[in-house]
Amino acid sequence: MDGWPEDLRTCVEALIAHTSAQIVALDLGDVDGAGTALHELAERHPDRIREWPVAERPHWRGGSAGWGAARTKLLHLDDAQVHVVMETSTVFEGDAITPLVHALDADGIDAAGWRGVNPANGGHQWEDAGPGEVRALLGHLFAVRRTTALGVGGFPERARFYRNADLEFSLNLPGTLVVPEKDLPVREERHRGYYDVDSEYRDTESRRTYDRVLKRLRETQSD
Repeated sequence: MDGWPEDLRTCVEALIAHTSAQIVALDLGDVDGAGTALHELAERHPDRIREWPVAERPHWRGGSAGWGAARTKLLHLDDAQVHVVMETSTVFEGDAITPLVHALDADGIDAAGWRGVNPANGGHQWEDAGPGEVRALLGHLFAVRRTTALGVGGFPERARFYRNADLEFSLNLPGTLVVPEKDLPVREERHRGYYDVDSEYRDTESRRTYDRVLKRLRETQSD
């Protein structure tokens, strides 16, 4: 959690209403009262939400807490076999977790997500992919085997900002990634992590991570 408390409330309340998932939430610095909103939700739903407030603010707001490090911390705090990553701009209109978990029942499937992409033009572009096997899953919503994610060291430590870090993480996974055949009951609200962040910071950090994505893509293509 790194801001936008109203988005947080909408996202979490939809999760509570439509799934039985346990929610593990890490708040970074109570930006704009997001941590306070999280605490209120946790008090109302103590059987569903585990909150972990930290004083350090997110990197994009002048702190030192990066996206990759925070996500890896959540991975360690979780104790489920399947770890689900989602953004607060993602809002459930039904149970969108069970289909992703079921997709991981197949041998060799490491992760399953709402949206996937495949590289084009030597990896300098990525194209939306339909259902089936994909090269990368987008961070809006995906489920990954927790032991597999831990086995690759978690999420990219050097990714201080979220953008393109989902691609980097996907390329690090050893198995197959898929998008289920059936559409998931999910909608996306305004993606504030992209639109409402300083554009110069966003572009600089996105480029930094994407350079690693291109390098990793070349490495995996030559393996």
